[in-house]
Amino acid sequence: MGKRIISQNRGKGTPTYRAPSHKYKADVRHLPFKDQTISAKIIDIVHDPARNAPIALVKLPDGREEFVLAVEGLGTGDWIYMGENVEIRAGNTSYLKNIPEGTPICNIEAVPGDGGKFVRASGTFALVVSREEDKVIVQMPSGQLKWFHPLCRATIGVVAGGGRVDKPFVKAGKKFYKMKSKATKWPRVRGVAMCAVYHPFGGGKHQHVGRPKTVSRNAPPGRKVGSIAARRTGVRR
Repeated sequence: MGKRIISQNRGKGTPTYRAPSHKYKADVRHLPFKDQTISAKIIDIVHDPARNAPIALVKLPDGREEFVLAVEGLGTGDWIYMGENVEIRAGNTSYLKNIPEGTPICNIEAVPGDGGKFVRASGTFALVVSREEDKVIVQMPSGQLKWFHPLCRATIGVVAGGGRVDKPFVKAGKKFYKMKSKATKWPRVRGVAMCAVYHPFGGGKHQHVGRPKTVSRNAPPGRKVGSIAARRTGVRR
C-alpha cells in the first residue's frame, strides 16, 4: 500500500507541522491612529521566534506597552511617532499619501487598517515611486511595481536585521532550531530518494522521476507533486 506524502500530512494538521505560536511574542501590527499623532518611547529591542527581524517594545503615553517592527537606526530610548502629519524619519508611521517619492518604507498595509502585511522580513524595504489621487505606486523588494490605497499605512525606513543571510549556519543543529521555530519540517527529503510507496517520484534503479512531472490542478492529494498545472515546460528558447 502507498503512504501519505508530506503535503498530505501537512494538510491534515499534526503537531509536527503546527507553528509553536505559544513561544511567539506578539502579533506585530501598526498602532491605531486617526486624526491624532501618537508618540511612543522604545524601551527595549527583543527577539521574536516568530520572525527573523527584531521587534521593539514601546511605551505609550497612557502607560501601555506594545510591540512594533524595529527599523534600522533606532535604539533604546528613541521616540517614534505615528500619525498623518509626522516627520519623515526612520521609525515613524504615516499614510502612504503623505510619504514623499523615493522614501524607503516597510510594513505596508494591503488594505487600510489591516495592521501591515508587506515588506516585514529583516533587511527589506520598498520605495514609493509615485503618488496619485486614488493610488500610490510602490516598488517592492522584488522590483515589481504594486499600487496601494492612499490610506494604507507604512513605516519609514528599512527593517532591522539586515545581512542575516550573509552568515552561514555552519552546522545542522543551528538550522534545525531555526526551522523548528517556523513550523517547517526539516530536513526535507527529496522525492526521488524515497521508496515508491512513500512518494510518486520514488523507486527505480537510480534516482530519477520516471514519469511526467506535470500534474493536473485537480490531481488527488497523493499525486499532487511536481509542476502543478504548469503553463509550459522545457527550456526557454
